[in-house]
Order: sequence, then C-alpha cells, then structure tokens
Amino acid sequence: MLFHENEAIFERIRQDISKHDIVLYMKGTAIFPQCGFSAAVVQVLDSLGLTFKDIDVLADPPLRQGIKDFTNWPTLPQLYIKGEFIGGCDIVREMYASGELQSLLQKEGLLE
Repeated sequence: MLFHENEAIFERIRQDISKHDIVLYMKGTAIFPQCGFSAAVVQVLDSLGLTFKDIDVLADPPLRQGIKDFTNWPTLPQLYIKGEFIGGCDIVREMYASGELQSLLQKEGLLE
C-alpha cells in the first residue's frame, strides 16, 4: 500500500476513534457479524448495554489492512475505547471475565 493511501486511512481511523467513545472495527456489522470473533466482542458489548460504532472492514478492503497497520495488530476485530486501542477478541473476553473491562468503562464514564 502506498504511503499516502495509508495516511488517508490512518486519518479516517483517527477521526472515527476520536468522534465515538467506543469503536469496533469488525468483520460484518453488530447486527450481522461475519466471523465468530467479531460476534463474541459484539456479544460482550451488548451484554453491558453499550452503544458503540461498528465499522465493517469487509466493505472496505483498504481499511481492512489499514487498521492492522495503524495498530500494528494483525487480527480483527479491534476495539477502541475513548481513542485507545484495547485489543481483539481474546483480550476483550479476558478483560470482561475479570471485570477489568467494566472498570475501564466505568472510569471513562461509559458504564454505570
């Protein structure tokens, strides 16, 4: 991918994660996930009653690679909270199971 293309994608990602408190880059949508890992993260967020911005990387191949380059993280989904990269499916599930995710969300004022 050319440098200027990546920069444009990175700028789009920066705008998305600054505009929305919770952003999930995923395969498919929250209503219709296209992979089990994306579905698992949606399930965690839904179980906490959270509103989040879902971004379908399958609909945008340059973004699909660009988000991996942006975080230097090779897999999807990718969860951001208040502009910070949290992790993928395994990390989100572990944080949820331990209560760490709920604590972070409470600290950020996103969960009561």
